[in-house]
Amino acid sequence: MLTILGFAMIATFLVLIMMKKMSPIAALVLIPALFCVFVGKGAKLGDYVIDGVTSLAPTAAMLMFAIVYFGVMIDVGLFDPVVRGILKFAKADPMRIVVGTAILAAIVSLDGDGSTTFMITVSAMYPLYKRLKMSLVVMTGVAAMANGVMNTLPWGGPTARAATALKLDASDIFVPMIPALAVGLVGVFVLSYVLGKRERKRLGVLTLNEVLVEEKVEETETVLVGAGGSGSGSKTPVATGGSGTDAEDEAGDAERFQVLDPNRATLRPKLYWFNALLTLTLLTAMIMEWLPIPVLFLIGAALALTVNFPHIPDQKARLAAHADNVLNVSGMVFAAAVFTGVLQGTGMVDHMARWMVDVIPEGMGPHMALVTGILSLPLTYFMSNDGFYFGVLPVLAEAGAAHGVTPLEMARASLVGQPLHMSSPLVPAVYVLVGMAKVEFGDHTRFVVKWAALTCLIILGAGILFGII
Repeated sequence: MLTILGFAMIATFLVLIMMKKMSPIAALVLIPALFCVFVGKGAKLGDYVIDGVTSLAPTAAMLMFAIVYFGVMIDVGLFDPVVRGILKFAKADPMRIVVGTAILAAIVSLDGDGSTTFMITVSAMYPLYKRLKMSLVVMTGVAAMANGVMNTLPWGGPTARAATALKLDASDIFVPMIPALAVGLVGVFVLSYVLGKRERKRLGVLTLNEVLVEEKVEETETVLVGAGGSGSGSKTPVATGGSGTDAEDEAGDAERFQVLDPNRATLRPKLYWFNALLTLTLLTAMIMEWLPIPVLFLIGAALALTVNFPHIPDQKARLAAHADNVLNVSGMVFAAAVFTGVLQGTGMVDHMARWMVDVIPEGMGPHMALVTGILSLPLTYFMSNDGFYFGVLPVLAEAGAAHGVTPLEMARASLVGQPLHMSSPLVPAVYVLVGMAKVEFGDHTRFVVKWAALTCLIILGAGILFGII
């Protein structure tokens, strides 16, 4: 019964948010509360919620101060050169912009933290997508998949959990998986290219000159000048200033076309290298685990505010500017704590895991690595990484060992589902992604699930082909 109710609770949640019948926060709170009553444990709902909140409180604190920190870094201009570099590559071409999103997300994911990746990627790319009227779910989907592949880095979490659960060395799990993961990352880039081509077909390709002139028209309400006097009725934007070649004009426009206002009052060019060093130190400290991540971001945010905005009214203004993002994301995390608290406290997640293991046919024993890879898709989507790696993987590994499948193969196969896992409603970082991108969680889910599952299967296929799994 608990197995059925567990799957029913998850299905109800997903259906309601994808159909936009409930907001994610309301669904995360009310649906598990209702099912907790169905299970007959309504009297313990308070305990389950407190346990869930307690377990996710450090994550919520980390997200709150991380949003403030990176918000301040964006305000002071730390990421402006990154945006300019992407712009030079993209040249207002939707296809290049989508590919650039995947590349940026993959590079930033090297720090091993999904929330950081999404904050930097969305901050850099969101204005560009908005300005060119591109699909924002393409941005969130591509960023989530690229981060999902890179999340398998030993310091990213899943690999370390698998190593701990099966008492293995993380490098023995990860290093042989590099070729398969590389194929998966290439798959994300290829998919980005395809999605970008689709966006290009829908929107066409603007030159930077056209974008600039359209902006001037919007701002000054001037009339575009018709070109050539051919009487065709078409209007062509005319670039102003200078008699250089088209290439020179385009290069000059690349400098002027900024997705972040180059004249904003919050810029601190004299402190650029301080901010860059502070950010690099912060990311290094995260990777080296010098302090807990929430503490690092708390200290980092305090330093960033104090040094860049020494006057208290300016600090208050920066905090107020980012208050919406902080409230939206932290509120979503605490709402998710209700969902995970009920799922764990009532025992639903344990029954679901055991049921999944029990339904595996006996004849599949010698192929338990393949089975584990396939199961990692739904299981890491419907439960936390902790639940899967510490609750399910040891059981699967024991079943595999009885048929001669090594724990290393099982551990590697367990990493396959991470590109899909990063869009799970139980992953706090995904709420940073959709919140900052101003995308409905249901829209993101509806778009990304099929592509993320395809990426997972590409990694699994490559792992089998290379004899890794």
